[in-house]
Amino acid sequence: MEKAHDIEKTESMAEREVKVEKFWKENQIFEKTLAQTEKNDPYVFYDGPPFATGLLHHGHLLQGTIKDLVARYQTMRGRYVRRQWGWDCHGLPIENLIEKELGLKVKQDIEAYGVEAFNQKARDSVMTYDEEWKSVVPRMGRWVDMEHAYKTMDATYTESIWWAFKTLHDKKLIYEGYKSMHICPRCETTLASSEVAQGYKDVKDISVVVKFKVKTKQDKGIPSFSENTYLLAWTTTPWTLPGNVALAVGEDITYIRWAHEGEYYILAKDRASKYFPDFDDSKAESISSLVGIEYEPIFDYYSKNEKLENHKNGWKVYAADFVTADDGTGIAHEAPAFGEVDMELAKKMKLPFIQHVGMNGKMKPEVKDFAGMYVKPKSDDDKERLGTDIAVLKYLQEKGNFFAKENIVHSYPHCWRCDWPLLNYAASSWFVDVTRLKPRLIEENKEIKWVPENVRDGRFGKWLEGARDWAISRSRYWGAPLPVWKCNKCGKMESVGSVDALREHTRGTNNYFVMRHGEAESNVRGLVSYKPDDKFHLTEKGKTQSKAAGGALVKDKIDTIIASPLIRTKETAEIAADALGIPKSDIIYYARIGEVNTGDVNGCS
Repeated sequence: MEKAHDIEKTESMAEREVKVEKFWKENQIFEKTLAQTEKNDPYVFYDGPPFATGLLHHGHLLQGTIKDLVARYQTMRGRYVRRQWGWDCHGLPIENLIEKELGLKVKQDIEAYGVEAFNQKARDSVMTYDEEWKSVVPRMGRWVDMEHAYKTMDATYTESIWWAFKTLHDKKLIYEGYKSMHICPRCETTLASSEVAQGYKDVKDISVVVKFKVKTKQDKGIPSFSENTYLLAWTTTPWTLPGNVALAVGEDITYIRWAHEGEYYILAKDRASKYFPDFDDSKAESISSLVGIEYEPIFDYYSKNEKLENHKNGWKVYAADFVTADDGTGIAHEAPAFGEVDMELAKKMKLPFIQHVGMNGKMKPEVKDFAGMYVKPKSDDDKERLGTDIAVLKYLQEKGNFFAKENIVHSYPHCWRCDWPLLNYAASSWFVDVTRLKPRLIEENKEIKWVPENVRDGRFGKWLEGARDWAISRSRYWGAPLPVWKCNKCGKMESVGSVDALREHTRGTNNYFVMRHGEAESNVRGLVSYKPDDKFHLTEKGKTQSKAAGGALVKDKIDTIIASPLIRTKETAEIAADALGIPKSDIIYYARIGEVNTGDVNGCS
């Protein structure tokens, strides 16, 4: 048995890790494996890049180790496995960090701050933890080239996205359209289903039963009803009622008309006793069909506009297989812009499309009685959170369209980033036509060797069977722009797959002149200066030089000046602007045009 003092002398695992890592690095072992296999058959290994805006966690360590095992195994078999690190630089995670740093509350604050300045902040923040990753990943024993990492914010990477987009577009696998997706009104962008699943919480809400008055004069063949006949429709989202365009009934549900206090109400027979305690089935009037019946819109913000596309199909009753008599009245209120199945019904029946709420979650100006109100604001106070729903209920009561309400508790999705209640919203997006590709994807999956094997027909196979068209665009700022140009006059669209192809479409040419600042105090004193707030001004000689240089450019008809924010370049730009007749307010100061960052020696000789 070893004695205690002998154990203390034993090299620790951590010390051995450091020693092995040092040996690999000094002897370029990883590089030698690449050199030895460079001319052999390549093994392509796709590695999704992580974000550099946070530190590593256990998930990164586990996945990174598995990735390294696969690459090492194939290298040992003699294959050439190019292993290049990458950084995922775009998207909401980084935007949210910058918003918090700058104290920005909503998307409009970004526009007020300046999209270009905001994106520059995002760019500057991307590599915050670069060195920490470079320290930990090699310590894991992973072999990967981190010194030549690609970044998704690089122009070359963006160009590869353009190429992929155009390739799909040329094959007619890309289209622009509306799709019901969950949006975050604060972030003003859509969320993937996996993101939506992260934020469900039980909340209190209001369900309401609304009276829709049936028109007495109907088209031939449609049942006619006496005055004061109402369709009772149910909804758990009162704020969507101004966007109502239709009512939906179940195909296999029995409906009745019931007289109550001088009015007649139509609803599912199985739900009548819930709302009418005195309901007697034998005294109810059965209705064979409700499909096609017209009713009077409660809100006229859009219904009075007869130029609205498909207006003639609006404010009628339609059959839908998703309507049941398990809850509510057996009649569903339809606002297609705010529900997936509602949207499908609208497409099928060519219903009017009304979107009375903006991406910011506020009622639009034309909805005059509720304009500017958040439909689902973030608040811990139920009265404030349900403020718009309550306002709609009061409106219904004043107009005589309110029938009943009920407080409910249900699971509701919230943004996992900012905790704002999400909206089911028909968002405009670019889509990949996955549905068209699905048969081939399913066939190709059968040929893939899965480990474990049951993934093929299990989790992944089931996911493929239910695959839907993929929304690939986002309505935010810090991301790769999609390469689509659209003519404002004729609507023609063109997708461009490269920077060179874009140049071919460029009309006219710009001339660029590079001008150095005039002599500054830092030049005279021989000091290094790179910080914008360094107090080194132009000398009298420098001012004369700047004026002369500006005057020499008058003949070239300069119309724009872009300068770095250094004091000496600002002063130079303003003097040149005077000579060129350009207002000082029009000078663009661009942070990315700067001096070499000399770090701690700034201000030294």
